[in-house]
Amino acid sequence: MSLPSSKSPSNPSFPTPQSLSDWLKPRLPSDSFASWGVKPGTKNVHNLWLELSEGETLLADSSPPIRSLQVVVVRVIGKHNRVLLESHQELSNGVIRHRCRPLSEKMKPGESVEAAVSRAVKEELGSAIRGDFGDEGIVKIVPDSYCKKVEERVSASYPGLPACYVLHTVDAVVEGLPECEFCTEEVEEYIDSEMKRVAEGAFSCKKHFWKWVDPCSV
Repeated sequence: MSLPSSKSPSNPSFPTPQSLSDWLKPRLPSDSFASWGVKPGTKNVHNLWLELSEGETLLADSSPPIRSLQVVVVRVIGKHNRVLLESHQELSNGVIRHRCRPLSEKMKPGESVEAAVSRAVKEELGSAIRGDFGDEGIVKIVPDSYCKKVEERVSASYPGLPACYVLHTVDAVVEGLPECEFCTEEVEEYIDSEMKRVAEGAFSCKKHFWKWVDPCSV
């Protein structure tokens, strides 16, 4: 049986990051909004605009707005049932962002869980995988491991902005990964020239740092 797909969201229209900023400003606490992109570990309006443009995030027209998104969480299982965690990230502005969580990725509109898992592994772990990623069997989802959970909390990336996360979690085996701690580099995400121009103003993840941990500690 196939796993579910994310639904295609509809969003208020924001032609530019500035128009999004103008819309958010009266709807969010001023001190929280002012900390976006300034407080270590936070993202900026350009990041949120890209999420909206890609259809990864839905914003409810409320005060404060609610950011809704579908996220795939991949518990990569290694030798001795150890679980792969992302310990921290190095962002494009040099800030270290601590994570301590399994591989996760925002889902695209209409994307299946299987497709999102494959894309997440390729984008975030691909540079460390030995062999050709196009080979069949590199990523194997463990049967009957899928579970779905909804979490509501204020986003750490966007202070003051409440978020509703629909988490689609699976266990998976990924062939060709190092058995010790390692780091990977993020794959170029935006090809469209306009998106690339906006992305240059956003904070991006340059490196991911990974470690294997005992399953009891996750």
